Amino acid sequence: MSVLEESPPEGIGELYPFLYAKRDNADSTLAEANRSTAEKTAEIVRLRRRMAEESGAELAECAEEMAIRFTSGGRLFTFGNGGSSTDAQEVATTFLHPSHGRPLPALSLTSDVAVVTALSNDVGFEVVFSRQLAALGRPGDIAFGLSTSGGSSNVVQAFEEAAHRGMLTVGLAGDQGGRLAELDLLDYLFVVPSSSVHRIQEAQTTVYHVLWELTQHALDSISVPRGHGSG
Repeated sequence: MSVLEESPPEGIGELYPFLYAKRDNADSTLAEANRSTAEKTAEIVRLRRRMAEESGAELAECAEEMAIRFTSGGRLFTFGNGGSSTDAQEVATTFLHPSHGRPLPALSLTSDVAVVTALSNDVGFEVVFSRQLAALGRPGDIAFGLSTSGGSSNVVQAFEEAAHRGMLTVGLAGDQGGRLAELDLLDYLFVVPSSSVHRIQEAQTTVYHVLWELTQHALDSISVPRGHGSG
């Protein structure tokens, strides 16, 4: 990549210093970028290893509970905000349309823009997930919520509604767990011990893919009741 000589537009130089560095500073700038990349990579590896060590047994237990719900006709409902909304959609897609293994009934509550905007406009953003669970959820289903801070009001209310309806509740959070860690109604809560939103979301991606794999393994050891086959 060539280094630009002209002065950058206001604010751009701070975002992309390596593009506008003088030629004699380019090597040190790129070296710093390489160092930062290596540091971040090492950090996410450490986080994933720590999650495996501290939560491995609980992840396996959670997957078994999810498999029991699926074999009994249960469905998975996922939800989150912002980047966690995108992750919620990926979780649903991973279970519903896997690259291999058994497809399972799953729905992201962030996917229907009409429903989300109607509830936000007519009632309030805090209920965009709980109202959907009130309409669709039933005992034996699974509520799967993601939040980097653990403090999202609509995620908290969704879990309260899910618990009220007898659903299995599974939460992913970061740092200290936020408000989700204070709830006594969650069946499972996996907290990524980091204050970085980026590292939290990267580790959460690993957590829910591991949950999917463990659920698939658990399904293989459970006899499926007649009438509840999934594919």
